[in-house]
Amino acid sequence: MKISRIGSIAAIAIAGAVVLSSCAANEGDTAGGTTDTTSSLSGTLVGGGASSQGTAQEAWVAKFQTANPDVTVEYDPTGSGTGRDNFIAGANTFTGSDRAFKDEELAEDNFAGCVPGSPIVEIPAYISPIAIIFNLEGVDSLQLDAATIAKIFKGEITTWNDAAIADQNASATLPDTAITAVHRADESGTTENFTDYLKAAAPEVWDAEVSGDWAYPGGEAANQTSGVVDAVTGGTGTIGYADASRAGDLGVVAVKVGSDYVEYSAEAAAAIVDASPLAEGRDSVDLAIELDRTSEAAGVYPIVLVSYLIACSEYADADKAELTKAYLDYVISDEGQQAAAESAGIAPISATLYEKAKAAVDTIK
Repeated sequence: MKISRIGSIAAIAIAGAVVLSSCAANEGDTAGGTTDTTSSLSGTLVGGGASSQGTAQEAWVAKFQTANPDVTVEYDPTGSGTGRDNFIAGANTFTGSDRAFKDEELAEDNFAGCVPGSPIVEIPAYISPIAIIFNLEGVDSLQLDAATIAKIFKGEITTWNDAAIADQNASATLPDTAITAVHRADESGTTENFTDYLKAAAPEVWDAEVSGDWAYPGGEAANQTSGVVDAVTGGTGTIGYADASRAGDLGVVAVKVGSDYVEYSAEAAAAIVDASPLAEGRDSVDLAIELDRTSEAAGVYPIVLVSYLIACSEYADADKAELTKAYLDYVISDEGQQAAAESAGIAPISATLYEKAKAAVDTIK
């Protein structure tokens, strides 16, 4: 067995709501990714949702506003569940979500800000691994298979020197310290992606339904990504899960894939997304992806978060369409994806996915 590490993830903290004022500039990159000295765009664009996108949104907002000095973009990282609720209610013009809307949610067709009967645009613009992070004195990295991870978070493995952990980490000195498993208290797409992996890769252990709400009693609950990271950092013998850009100096788990153990990386996250199909039965502007969590392909990291930017394809208020279209166009551009890769360590979307995303954004009106 071997540990594969491909690349690294930047660790930058999210500092509350991302509300950045317009920055005047004599020159810069416009929303479409070309250099210009003027912009006809103006107004305020209100968004919010997935806290996992917080660092990337800071970079996107800053650069977009520099190119468009009469525009203010507000992104409040309230969490995916709240973001989707706010989009349904029309409070967010666009939203970030760590999962796409489900078929039954789409069937309700109750998006207040959208023209009834028009499809919503869902673009996987933020691709990142979910890191399993821990704080255990003297231990910086661990190797764990899916069943062991599931038993830890389910509360069936309670000490760090348990044989299931020790057998996979012969070179580590594991103390007889109690494990405190930290999970999200709020509804979270990160939780939904993490438990989707556990359900797919360790179904004999993880018998709860996949959900953005935590299924099992026990452990420690914390709000939003920052809360989980703070709880793991401030505790002893703690373990949690969070967007990998937030792992910082915490210990990380290499996950067993086939006969290897693979640490998180942007490249490994991109590999599993490229190998996974789009969800069937969706409109062409709805790019929901069905991730293959059980892939044993070399270099694939299976605990990946695909976070979406969600918008109306046709707004009830046409004035909201222009800013939304321009902002999303920037986010999916090479320049926008590179900005997020540098600030948050995301895996830029592939050329094939970009073409589909661009076609979806172009429909917004």
